[in-house]
Amino acid sequence: MYTYTLGGKSGKKYVLHESTDMVALRTRSSRSIKNAVSSPGGRKALKDFELVLEFPEADISVYRLREPIKDPVAVRDRARMMLKKEPELRFAGKVLVEADGRTLVLYTENIFIKFHDEVRSEICEKILKDNKLRIKQKPDYSKNTYFAGAPENTGLRIFSIAESLLAMEEVELCHPELIRKRGFKGINPKQWHLAGTLINGRRINAGVKADLAHSFSTGKNIVIAVIDDGVEIDHPEFRLPGKVVHSRDVVTGSNDPRPRSSYNNHGTACAGVAAASGMEASGVAPGAMLMPVRLSANLGSAAEAAAFKWAADHGADIISCSWGPEDGSWSDPDDPVHTTMVDLPDSTRLAIDYAVSHGRNGKGCIITFAAGNGNEDCGYDGYAGYEKVMAVAACNDRSRRSIYSDYGKNIWCCFPSNDFGYPPFNHPDPLTPGIFTTDRLGRAGYNPGGNYTDSFGGTSASCPGVAGTAALVLSANPALKWTQVRKIIRETCDKIDISGGEYDSEGHSRFYGYGRINALKAVKLALETGAAGKSGKRRKKSVTVNQ
Repeated sequence: MYTYTLGGKSGKKYVLHESTDMVALRTRSSRSIKNAVSSPGGRKALKDFELVLEFPEADISVYRLREPIKDPVAVRDRARMMLKKEPELRFAGKVLVEADGRTLVLYTENIFIKFHDEVRSEICEKILKDNKLRIKQKPDYSKNTYFAGAPENTGLRIFSIAESLLAMEEVELCHPELIRKRGFKGINPKQWHLAGTLINGRRINAGVKADLAHSFSTGKNIVIAVIDDGVEIDHPEFRLPGKVVHSRDVVTGSNDPRPRSSYNNHGTACAGVAAASGMEASGVAPGAMLMPVRLSANLGSAAEAAAFKWAADHGADIISCSWGPEDGSWSDPDDPVHTTMVDLPDSTRLAIDYAVSHGRNGKGCIITFAAGNGNEDCGYDGYAGYEKVMAVAACNDRSRRSIYSDYGKNIWCCFPSNDFGYPPFNHPDPLTPGIFTTDRLGRAGYNPGGNYTDSFGGTSASCPGVAGTAALVLSANPALKWTQVRKIIRETCDKIDISGGEYDSEGHSRFYGYGRINALKAVKLALETGAAGKSGKRRKKSVTVNQ
């Protein structure tokens, strides 16, 4: 176990663990591994390993044992000892991983260090020299800042050296130079909602073409606020520098948006659909920033209104809300909840109006709401039915309506989500479990066995998908007003289920709105418009959320 600290002495300490079956090789003079490993012993040692990752900018290649074996550490260490004898290898080092056990982190025997501004430069450099560190760079973006190299073969001692330096009173910041793979953003094959893919041997082509849209826009410089029951901001998908901005818990008044209860799983999944970075699961807008706003209060509370005000005042471009009034039973047409009107409180309405009129420096925040999962008219929902938000319905992996999805004239569009079969309605089983997205870490969440779930769904999953699409649009053309973004989405949706969709003369369906999102068409139209520039549950009347 190795630790490093970001943010100085009072900052956050991180823990890395040693991989038991991987080795990192660094060559001299940018030579390939094939040319660098020339001895029979070295080549024999590498036969048990396969290349899994390359960092060409650092001349580092990472190898993993080809097959699981009883004592991987012994085999790894024997290989390292043999490879260290190769004259064209600078080192054969151990590989570290994040807490998730999968995300690779490499160290370079370099240290980043910043001394306090008032410390004289000659004292700074004497401290470096006394610790046998050689100055490699002296950046000019901050005073008394250095990248310094330790002697070769310092190895993992670089972590203890950095921590001991940080403890000195002259030092403000200090940590090893660590390398993680950049450009690892991609769409997981399970993410049929983003791109055409094969699942269980069947071709699924019911997605929103986000993969093609990413050639033009990934949501860079756009902020998506997710108002929900908390977001696991320590998840690898959200831990990239600058990814999470202006977090807030509007009930407690703290800046910690993390889930606080065992059942607070919903927000993390929603955030992933919108903006996961693509380490293992891509959001619709993997390049977008995330503003998690935790709201644990009942409908109509002061905190609810405060959530919209916070988001608008702190730079949110899009606000995603996968919650609302209680749903009726989707299979019972006589459930009285179906026709129980729940109006939008004036306090929340005014806060939404504020976000629409004052957000984005007057261009207006785009606000998405989950339509609901009661198989009922969302016109009875004063939240999703409000004219200044986009109500999002759910469609399935067969390009048809998800059985539970709310409908009505207020539906703006639909986005893929999960579904399930129901013979009394002649509704077939889906082809997939649902939406693959982020889950809470470890044993918490929908999937206690991992940090991701493949069964998230409901209109809760659809809503952040449209929020992510809006981020792609705004990143392609930041000059757009909120009304223009809505219009672009309206004009670029794909009409699905033509025979059963009941589209009217305006191209609107009570089941699908103006159709299923087409992210590629939306981004292209945004670029052409003016000058381009920036498995949960539905929340009840008290606290339930839309899945």
